[in-house]
Amino acid sequence: MLASGQSLRVGLLDADVYGPSIPKMMNLSGEPELTKQNQMRPLVNFGMPCMSMGFLVEEGAPIVWRGLMVMSAVEKLLRQVAWGELDVLVIDMPPGTGDTQLSISQQIPISGAVIVTTPQDIALLDARRGAEMFRKVHVPVLGLIQNMSHYVCPKCQHKAYIFGQDGARNVAKEMDMELLGDIPLHIDIRETADSGKPIVVSQPDCLQSKAYKTIASRILEKLPL
Repeated sequence: MLASGQSLRVGLLDADVYGPSIPKMMNLSGEPELTKQNQMRPLVNFGMPCMSMGFLVEEGAPIVWRGLMVMSAVEKLLRQVAWGELDVLVIDMPPGTGDTQLSISQQIPISGAVIVTTPQDIALLDARRGAEMFRKVHVPVLGLIQNMSHYVCPKCQHKAYIFGQDGARNVAKEMDMELLGDIPLHIDIRETADSGKPIVVSQPDCLQSKAYKTIASRILEKLPL
């Protein structure tokens, strides 16, 4: 990510304790090393330091924890990681408005939250709840991202709105938020994520990557860097 022509030091924290996906998507595995101060060193790929509960448990092992254990794990991921100097720490939270979101919003100052949703009505209900939760705990909501917004047939170029059209755009308008951008439903996004080669790295000049980069730029404009 770039701001004013300068590279930013960005870290990625996977706060989805029950379903960590960052290790697979970033092609990372293994246990973090410990510093002399008994802090965990993030694993690094593509120049980005990452930390996830997926590094601390066996792959495929279910995490059957109650709320207090989840909050303890989140606190460890927040407090016991040697991130070094970062300009931005991106925290990938699980869906919903549960213990993880509340714990993080109460333990550290958050510059802003971004709500990611698909356009169908069922998903938009959760998006509304998420936005309202962050507002109640005084976390600025920077905007909404509409994921899987449309599908373009590779043969005839017909654009199909499989999950509905402009659902997130309408919610953003109702709730006085900005729609930060649309991410299409595209097989390359799925394949590169599954293979651990993010599309913005493996295909940086494709239309899908440009959509991600445009959204990132809009988010950075809203952050007090």
